[in-house]
Amino acid sequence: MQANIKILVFTGIITSTTLVASSNNWLLAWISLELNTLTILPIISKTKHPRAVEATTKYFLTQATASCLLLFSSTINAWQTGSWNITQLSNEFQSTTMLIALTMKLGAAPLHFWLPEVMQGTPLKTALLISTWQKIAPITLMFSTSNHLPPNITLTMALLSTLFGGWAGMNQTQLRKTMAYSSVANMGWTLLTLTSEPKMSLINIFTYMIITAPAFFLMALTSAKTLQDMATSWTSSPTTATSLAILLLSMAGLPPLTGFLPKLLILNQLVTQNLTPMALMAAISSLLTLVFYLRIMYLTTLLNPPCSSTSTTKWRLDINGTKMISLMPPATSMLTALPVLFL
Repeated sequence: MQANIKILVFTGIITSTTLVASSNNWLLAWISLELNTLTILPIISKTKHPRAVEATTKYFLTQATASCLLLFSSTINAWQTGSWNITQLSNEFQSTTMLIALTMKLGAAPLHFWLPEVMQGTPLKTALLISTWQKIAPITLMFSTSNHLPPNITLTMALLSTLFGGWAGMNQTQLRKTMAYSSVANMGWTLLTLTSEPKMSLINIFTYMIITAPAFFLMALTSAKTLQDMATSWTSSPTTATSLAILLLSMAGLPPLTGFLPKLLILNQLVTQNLTPMALMAAISSLLTLVFYLRIMYLTTLLNPPCSSTSTTKWRLDINGTKMISLMPPATSMLTALPVLFL
């Protein structure tokens, strides 16, 4: 892809996300979401491989279906209320349809079927863009309409996301699919408090994004695509392997790492609202995601000399190229703790 085309595409992605985040009108938000979808399609399809074309087609069809539902819901709402304002949803039907459309764009269960397949057909850096930046626009709209979303349906989808994300992620050997199901599980944690405490949901999703970004970069640096590749990462760069292990444990939500703090706040909020069974089910489902996080960490850090490794030792990486990335986990821990101070 040429440099001027890259600049045009990434400018369109940033502009469309900014327009959605700052819009107060459903038509402007819908147009910005369509612009966001069209600008990311060349990035997904730039790899000369049939899987990239398949991933692009699946992403386009899913996002187009979600956009149709969103436009249908906003049009019916404008017909009944006479206003295109985002914060004015008339009844539960429009709210439910809007929730389905936005969760389909975010990749939350049971509408998560497209996310693992799309991420598997793209490079790691493109998968990072799909699992982080592309979620900002839909989550902003959900935050704006959080007062009108049906709580029971939202909590049901949240529990389904945590269960499906953890259960399906245990059966994967491909890292991109594993990270996709990890994203599905984290969306479940985000939806748990969306209707009752939206600020806490924002802290959770943005904390996850900040932790996920360096993890994807480290995987791309070591060219790791499967669990077998992770077994040789220590022989390539011990610093990279250690940093990746810390990030994975933080995503798993183990104390005292950063990823534990949003989950603790969400569980505390659920217990405060007398939803203790819901909090207990969410905590138990998080053990499923902990399984595949620990499995990746085990292959990354514990299968090193003098332990036996069945894979061929690779050449060490360029030290200068890994200095900046090795600093990401400490910087991530510092940055992700800051929003909690203002809660």
